This record gives sequence, structure tokens and C-alpha cells, in this order.
Amino acid sequence: MRKMFFILAMCSSILNADGLPGTALPNLSFNLLDGKNTTLDELLKDGPILVNFWATWCAPCKKEMIYLDRFHQKYSENGFKILAVSTDSPRSTSKVKSYIRAKKFTFIVGLDPNQQVAQKMNAILLPTSILINRNREIVWFHQGYIPGDEVEIEKQIRLVLNLDPEMNE
Repeated sequence: MRKMFFILAMCSSILNADGLPGTALPNLSFNLLDGKNTTLDELLKDGPILVNFWATWCAPCKKEMIYLDRFHQKYSENGFKILAVSTDSPRSTSKVKSYIRAKKFTFIVGLDPNQQVAQKMNAILLPTSILINRNREIVWFHQGYIPGDEVEIEKQIRLVLNLDPEMNE
């Protein structure tokens, strides 16, 4: 019974989170894997972005990242970007670097070792994907990953890029 109450409480907190579509975000700052910093406004200057929170120990995150990299490459001509933000601890930063390098991922990689940005964006579970338009508004929010979710992710990317105008009607 306690497990059921806990699950319901978690679902309720997720559903009532500020990270729901339509929420405008502040101009958040991100520390990048290459040691540089950037802001949400800087990332959004060319088009929308999908911010994905993940960790090296998260198997579903790793499965999803293969598709995220494909989408980053496929839609970059449209100004679209993926920012994959690692929530690994400070001690695991070297694991993040070696994992990204080994997989040859091309998307932008951020670091959030103390989960400060993740908390501001209500990324409670991993992976969490948040699609943000150029006005810093959340247009789609998704937590978790199971095979097949990549179809919905791509659908949402195409919608925010207005590549399927008939779907907007």
C-alpha cells in the first residue's frame, strides 16, 4: 500500500510540475563538457532545442541518446539542436567525456553534477526530454524512455520546426 501511495504521489508531483508545456523558462546558464558556458538564449538563437537530462549509469538514457544524436544531425539544417545534460557526479565527469567520445555523439553536452539546472527544469526522472521553442517556452515535456518513444520525440521536433504543417491543423 505504501508503494502505491508513493507512486501516486510521484505522479501527482510530476503532473503538477512547472515543467509543463506553455511554461516560459528563464535564461538558464549551462556548463558544457568542453569547459565553456552557454545560455538558453544563446542556444535558441538559431531555432528550438531539446534539452535532455541523462547519466552514464542510466541504461534507458543511453538507448535514447542514439536517436537524439540522429535527430540533432537530421534537423540541424533547420536550426534545431540537442543539449544532452549529464547529471553524473563531479567524480564521474571523466566517464561522461569518454562515453561521449566513444559513441562519437555530435550533440552539445552539458554538465549538471549537482542537478541545479535539472531541478529548475523539473527533470525529476532520467531521462527527461524538454523541447523548448525560440521564445523559451516548453512545448513538450517527457520523462523516461522505452523503445518506440523516439517516434514521438521526432514527431514533436517536426511539429516545433513546422515541418508537418498539416499536423498543426
